[in-house]
Amino acid sequence: MAPGSLLEDDPTRALFFGRVDQVAVSGGDAGAVDAEAGERFYIGRRHVTDDAGDPLVIDWRAPMSTAFYRASRSAPMGVLLRRRFGFDHGRITAFEDEHLLDPAEVQGRSQILAEEIERPRVGPMRDIVATIQPEQDELVRVDDATTVCIQGAPGTGKTAVGLHRAAWLLYAFRERLSRQGVLVIGPNRAFLEHIGQVLPTLGEVEVTHTTVEDLVAAVAPATGTDPTAVAALKGDARMAEVLRRAVWSHVGEPDEALVVPRGARKWRVPAYEVRELIDELRSRGVRYEAARAMLPQRLAHAVLLQMERAGDSPDDRVQDAVARSAPVRRCADALWPKLEPRAVLHRLFTDAELLAACSEGSVGPDDEDPAARDSTGHSRGLTPEEQRMLLWDKAPRTARSVRWSVADTTLLDELADLLNRTPSLGHVVLDEAQDLSPMQLRAVGRRCATSAATVLGDIAQGTTPWSTTSWAESLHHLGRAGEVTELRQGFRVPAAVIELAARLLPHMAPGLAAPISVRDNQGRLDIVQLAAADLSARMAETVAEALAEPGSVGVIVPDAWTNDASTALSSKEIGHGVLGAGHGDIEHRVDVVPATVAKGLEFDTVVVLEPAAIAAAEPDERTGLRRLYVVLTRAVTRLVVLHADPLPDALTEHAD
Repeated sequence: MAPGSLLEDDPTRALFFGRVDQVAVSGGDAGAVDAEAGERFYIGRRHVTDDAGDPLVIDWRAPMSTAFYRASRSAPMGVLLRRRFGFDHGRITAFEDEHLLDPAEVQGRSQILAEEIERPRVGPMRDIVATIQPEQDELVRVDDATTVCIQGAPGTGKTAVGLHRAAWLLYAFRERLSRQGVLVIGPNRAFLEHIGQVLPTLGEVEVTHTTVEDLVAAVAPATGTDPTAVAALKGDARMAEVLRRAVWSHVGEPDEALVVPRGARKWRVPAYEVRELIDELRSRGVRYEAARAMLPQRLAHAVLLQMERAGDSPDDRVQDAVARSAPVRRCADALWPKLEPRAVLHRLFTDAELLAACSEGSVGPDDEDPAARDSTGHSRGLTPEEQRMLLWDKAPRTARSVRWSVADTTLLDELADLLNRTPSLGHVVLDEAQDLSPMQLRAVGRRCATSAATVLGDIAQGTTPWSTTSWAESLHHLGRAGEVTELRQGFRVPAAVIELAARLLPHMAPGLAAPISVRDNQGRLDIVQLAAADLSARMAETVAEALAEPGSVGVIVPDAWTNDASTALSSKEIGHGVLGAGHGDIEHRVDVVPATVAKGLEFDTVVVLEPAAIAAAEPDERTGLRRLYVVLTRAVTRLVVLHADPLPDALTEHAD
């Protein structure tokens, strides 16, 4: 097909983006390459066959497509020729060949690949299927039983790798994963709306998206807030053991025998025997409600044994009838009451004696949940001061009247799992994992308890007070064992931008290396100081200037400035969307982005207003600098920083 030809399958996308010519080895002369006898494959987004059923295009996820991504001169993988196609809205504009077995050909960087990386975005997220690098492809195709943890600096493609991995897993293990489900967890809904555009282009629509807040909202929605210190405490891994003890503390100690009238006789199960039955159920390691459901049958079986010793011949129907009898039900309900997560947490935060017992005492099964311990294997109780932090000053009258916080809903999810086991999905992709608390990681881990996960993040971009400092610690709380791989080659952020942002690393993530930009385009960086009254007008002018060229524009502002920035753009009749933690807008080239929503997004041009205010809005200096690092690294081509207040010292210390 000649350059300029239109691909009829989809006028907006290329039917294929690559070609591989495989060599064959002739039988007559050992080792001789027979180029004519080899096979030719086109690589595309999905499998296409001709009228006879023969393949025209091979799905990029198929095993034979691996060579397109990984073949090299040192390891050609039987590839004689690799061809890359350049295209624009489905029209082939160029092609480029690599002859991997020709020693005379000088190896150079793929110009088409470079142009594809530099191509302007039409939205804040795109797929990388045509530009996947060998190290990325290896991560995409890791088997479904292995948990992958990717530490990736801004622009290294970790999120795209995670999405492509989800698509590949569904292709390679379709039957199981279609049945069990694949879940992508992102930092906010705006982010999810944008990545939701990527998977369908990779041939997948069977992936569910959610945030960790929505994941744990099944018991009760989050409508309240916590002070930062309280939220951090509620997210501490020690709370898992406190909650476990709180649940199992409701199991009673029998102090009298169970008496069951049946016919003309009364059957008596002594208190010590009832206690043994309860202890046996508690030691089985099953969930609270599962054991509770077993208790009536255990009590009924004890009655049947007495009947048999007395010469009767009761069958299973008699045992079921005894289990349903009023005396047995009353005994079971009194000793093993039915619980509801909200009621348990309400009592825990209002009853100082119960909280103290669960924080320091030893109630419940002897085998403490090992996942509730820290990475050193220790489980510490809560101090008296920490207990006072958790207790409500003015307790809501009922559990239903509580305005639960996000941290509370995570605890409620833990309680729900203690009562009834949470179903495990086929695979979970967790993005921005560095920001999750230990209790949130446990909530995610329950959803992949019998499967594997893909964990994505960047410790330098941790913007919560409880953000992790160690992937080993995060994987421990997730309950998964996995290898940590670091991606350092930056394909998105240009060098000029990353060099500015990297000045922050020694101050908020010491020891973490800056990404290495591999782009030809060094990017454009403009830092402009203005009078405060002129910031909005200059911002609007900069956006209008950026719209004269292709690509998307993101205006990232302190959260409190969102409405003002939108008003300034509207006054200049610049159409735009406004992103928020709860919504996205994918219909505009321009988006106003609150700083706390910027994580994971990318724009050709980014205009940042008042970096000092963005950093100061966070609860501590480290978190503020990490938030600023995230904001500064959203630009793909140009970054414009407009400020009236002095820039943070960390940004200016190494400036020329």
